[in-house]
Amino acid sequence: MQGLAQRVAALRPDLVNAGASYGELAWVWNQGAAWERFRSWRCRLWFVDTGSGEELVAWGRAHLPTRVKLTDGTVRDSTSASLSFQVHPEHADLVEEVVRWFERVAVDVDRSVVLQTCDPRALMAWGAAGYGPEPDGEFTLFCVRTLDDIATPVLPEGFRFRSAADVGPVAAAQAHIDAWNPSTYSIGAGQALPHTASYRADLHPVVEAPDGTLVATTMIWLDEANRSVEFEPFGTHPGYRGLGIAKAMALHGMHLSREAGATQATVACDGEPGNAALRLYESVGFKEFTRDVTLYKKKSS
Repeated sequence: MQGLAQRVAALRPDLVNAGASYGELAWVWNQGAAWERFRSWRCRLWFVDTGSGEELVAWGRAHLPTRVKLTDGTVRDSTSASLSFQVHPEHADLVEEVVRWFERVAVDVDRSVVLQTCDPRALMAWGAAGYGPEPDGEFTLFCVRTLDDIATPVLPEGFRFRSAADVGPVAAAQAHIDAWNPSTYSIGAGQALPHTASYRADLHPVVEAPDGTLVATTMIWLDEANRSVEFEPFGTHPGYRGLGIAKAMALHGMHLSREAGATQATVACDGEPGNAALRLYESVGFKEFTRDVTLYKKKSS
């Protein structure tokens, strides 16, 4: 699936669906492997015979209704089904097959699917199946910048950059939980992270406060084939926001990425105007290059 993401990104990066990028796949599968919700997933892969072997050209991953425990002890119930998918643009006719498969898998529940606004074939296929946008629905922006001319990061006095390679997976996982609390992430997922495909602890920077507390974290996923990185996820402890820490970590992460051989960086965030994350990314040079749309379909009454 990551290989398909690389091939689509090389050909039509604007068609990489939400949840289907090289880094997002690794991040989502790491979480799923450690969560109970992994049991609620259904996956389907489509291959073609190239003459020298089979090649993946499409996939779908359905998230069915489930219950997830949060880090504050509460639970979150999902009563609907959602789909992430990817189809290679040279096999766009498979979109209809993905639609039919999801309709068979997600029965008698509300359904949603995320796709790119620049994909008319997919928009038509899902629309024909009864899916449509909601008024004022949320959407995600996908932003990019080259890795030349990166400013020098500046942290508040006494703070310093470290990495998951320095502090270990448990401490790094706790930094994520603290930044996103209440979170669906877990220490168990953090311990599994070093075994996740394409993860590099040296590209998992954290910021340490003077008292040793880890107050910010991001994971950087390097796609060597396309010399590109993706920041996912990105978070700062609520008690340390507004100090310029996130901006410094973003710049630091870009320097690390360039040293690792990348020439561009990508990030996704909520597209709502005034969104704090979007303001942060724009402040360090990211610009929108595509966006997604979520389509919904109510269960049959």
